[in-house]
Amino acid sequence: MQTSSTQTSAVAHLARSPLAGVFVALAVIFTLSALISPYFLTPYNLSVIARGLAFVGLITIAQSMLMVLGELDLSLGVIGGLCGVISGILMVRLGVEPYSAMLLAILLGACLGLLNGLLVTVLRLHSLVLTIGTAGIFGGANLVLTRGVAITGIPRDVHYLGRGDLLGIPVPFLIMLVALAFATFVMLKTPFGRYMYAIGNNQAGARMLGIKVDKIRLLVFGVAGAIAGLAGVLMVARLGTAQPSIGETWVLAPIAASVIGGVATTGGIGSPIGAIFGAGIIAIIENIIVLFGVSPYWQGIVSGAIVVLAISFDAISRRYLRRDA
Repeated sequence: MQTSSTQTSAVAHLARSPLAGVFVALAVIFTLSALISPYFLTPYNLSVIARGLAFVGLITIAQSMLMVLGELDLSLGVIGGLCGVISGILMVRLGVEPYSAMLLAILLGACLGLLNGLLVTVLRLHSLVLTIGTAGIFGGANLVLTRGVAITGIPRDVHYLGRGDLLGIPVPFLIMLVALAFATFVMLKTPFGRYMYAIGNNQAGARMLGIKVDKIRLLVFGVAGAIAGLAGVLMVARLGTAQPSIGETWVLAPIAASVIGGVATTGGIGSPIGAIFGAGIIAIIENIIVLFGVSPYWQGIVSGAIVVLAISFDAISRRYLRRDA
């Protein structure tokens, strides 16, 4: 009887988990996709989904960390694109050792994230409004450096990071999983992570408790920028060129994925794991669109619609939760 009671309690706890709903949704969409398309479960197609998910997934991890703080950075995709271009310039034009160039580009991403964080914390600017502006600045710098032309001749030494497989799994996807494990551990298992949730729930209250709110916000902006930079350099390794268009599509999907995965737009709730589940749902839906031969231009409409629906559902559900309380 005690064992049965324990099992029932475990099942009930799992059902109440904020990850349960999005995981079930992901499983249902995956199963339906497998049923409606004979090509969905092919190793090649699953590899395509995983490889594509890796890049958006990295931006999603970064965005979800900021959203837990109650912040939003619309420049992360542009930071990734600029870092990718910088890595290409360092490798091709300046002759820097490829892996050193990639590391320097990731550090640049951290610096750009810290710049956003400084402007938010020191000037008390709203992160959403601020990063619309910095996205324009970083994107403009990208075009100035490239003149809108791709940088070719990326050394083959780094292609493996974007195109390679390890035990049949795309290397970028494995790198994303490492970043996910790091972010999850920090947020759920360390005092720093608990401070992040406290700040997201009540910033003024966190200050009263002695938490160094601005320092933590600044660090998270920096980490988010570094992860965005990582996504950018990995995309360069995948393409074999530093395209000035890298990161242009990394704006709506990470926000939608985070909200679908249970990360509150107001902060203090959610985790990177749920956000990645949400990114998986979007990736599968977009893949099905391609498999059915629908114009790729519809992907933007689908992504936008998912953002609107996800944010609307988030706002409505929290309104009813407050009413019940």
